[in-house]
Formats: sequence, C-alpha cells, structure tokens
Amino acid sequence: MVTTTNVGLNYGLLGDNLPSPSDVIKLYKSIGITKIRIFDPNTEVLNALRGHHEIELTVGVKDQDLAALAASEEAVKGWFASNVEPYLADVNITFITVGNEVIPGPIGPQVLPVMQSLTNLVKSKSLTISVTTVVAMSSLGQSYPPSAGMFTPQSREQLVPVLKFLSHARTPILVNIYPYFAYASNPVNISIDYATFNAKNVVVEDGAMQYTNMFDAIFDAFVWAMEKEGVKDVSMVVSETGWPSAGNGNLTTPEIAAMYNGNFVKHVGSGKGTPKRPNCSVTGFIFATFNENQKPVGTEEHFGLYEPTDLKPIYKLF
Repeated sequence: MVTTTNVGLNYGLLGDNLPSPSDVIKLYKSIGITKIRIFDPNTEVLNALRGHHEIELTVGVKDQDLAALAASEEAVKGWFASNVEPYLADVNITFITVGNEVIPGPIGPQVLPVMQSLTNLVKSKSLTISVTTVVAMSSLGQSYPPSAGMFTPQSREQLVPVLKFLSHARTPILVNIYPYFAYASNPVNISIDYATFNAKNVVVEDGAMQYTNMFDAIFDAFVWAMEKEGVKDVSMVVSETGWPSAGNGNLTTPEIAAMYNGNFVKHVGSGKGTPKRPNCSVTGFIFATFNENQKPVGTEEHFGLYEPTDLKPIYKLF
C-alpha cells in the first residue's frame, strides 16, 4: 500500500451505476484514504460518514447556489444550518469550498462575499472549518517558465481579493493541476516523462530553479503569480490532479495513468515540496474515485481509479 496522509481522493457522483456511499467509505478505509472531497453536500454521503472521524471531509457549495448566498447572509446561515450543522458532531468536516473553478468567470465575483459570510459564521461558532475556493490553472495568463507566472486580467480582478482574504484568514487556496491536459495539447513538444514525474534529468531551468516534472512547474507558476500580487504566505492544496486511463488513444492508458498517479503519491509523500517552496509538504486529492458515466463523453469519463459496478481497480495504485 503506497498510501500517504498527504493524499486524498475526489468522490464524484456523476454516474448512474455508483456503489452505495457506505460501500465507498469501506473502500476508503481499506486503502488507507483519510481525506476525501465531495462537490456538494450530498446527504447520503454525509450520513455514511457519520462516526468515521478519521476521514477529513472537504465539501463544496454548489456553483448554482452562489448567487443566492452572495445576496444574503440569512441564506448563508440557512445553507449552513441545512448542509453542515446536522453533521458537525460526527463528521470531520475540515474545508468548505465556495465555487469550483468559477474564478475567472461570470459568477466569480460571488465567491468572496460567500466566503466572508461563511468564515464569519464558522468563527462565531468556534469551529475549525476552513473556508476557501477552488481555482483552475486557466486563471494563469502565463505559466512558462514558472517565474513568468501571472494571472489573467479577469483573474487578477476576481482572485486577488480572495487571496488577500485567505492570507488574512491563514487558509490555503485550493488549485486543480493537470499536467495531462498540458501534455495532451502538445505531445510533440512535451515529453511524457516530464509530464508523469519520470524524467531523470532537469527539463526546465528557470534561473536557479530546476524542474524535472511538470506538476512542480505548474504549481510554482501559481506561486509566482500570487507573489506578483503581493501575496506570499498563502499555502496551496491541490484539490484535483489525475490522468485518464482511456478516451484519448495512446495518451490515455491504464499504464500511463498508474504511472502518473503513483508517482504523484510518491512525490507528495516525500515532503520535499517544489523548487519554489522547498520542504513545504504538499497535500493533494487525486481525481477521481470512480469512472463516472454521466460526465462528458471521452477522457472525462475515465479519470477514475475504480470501476463503479464492482469496485475493482482499473489499475493498481493503493
């Protein structure tokens, strides 16, 4: 078992053939997973987690709920009373995420007011739940070399106030980092070894910093972008990373997916951090637990580690 306390799993529910939440919790316990992320406060999953205090839960506010919550503190209190409060005694909720990859975008401005209201509410109840948001690397206008990392104009406008709020609250930002998508968009010029943590030599030199894998380079580009906005102390948790096992020909095989995810587990388990943030242990959630048949056709259906119908691993990881 290669499990590490730094690695969690995303538990997506966009399938019509998924196992019961209680069977999924049993699976997590059998493979030593103690961190999971769900995209909305699903009642069945929350009830199945009751009593399993060793599992730390990250739970999302649905994107479509943001407008109502941003408009009213009373609505935020109602959301919390329905979706969090009933589970506080026996579910270990550690993070609430406000919006999944909505910054930059049309509903991006709704994120900060909801984060502020939820943070105030959590504090007023003396709870240790962190409130944050999840951003994609599309927030970067430039990412190569990492030291050139900077946000797009729209990201700056929507994300920088969020980052300053997180800095003040001492709460991490959650980021989705997928070397797969960068590799798949340019497989001629990007080596598969660099994309899957398999390169033996330095591939990218950036001043004094040397990169042997693309994950670190993307991570550090985001760190540089934050620093350019005067934000130097916000830590990053990787809310999603992964590699599909099918859906895009020979770029997506179970062997490559196993290699990427296995090397990711080792990499974050090593505690060595990244060139820009050395010795800062990284926590990351692999996407995803299951292949989900109601996601868009193609690679999106094939990010899972397990077949939903029989819980058999698609490849050996844990």
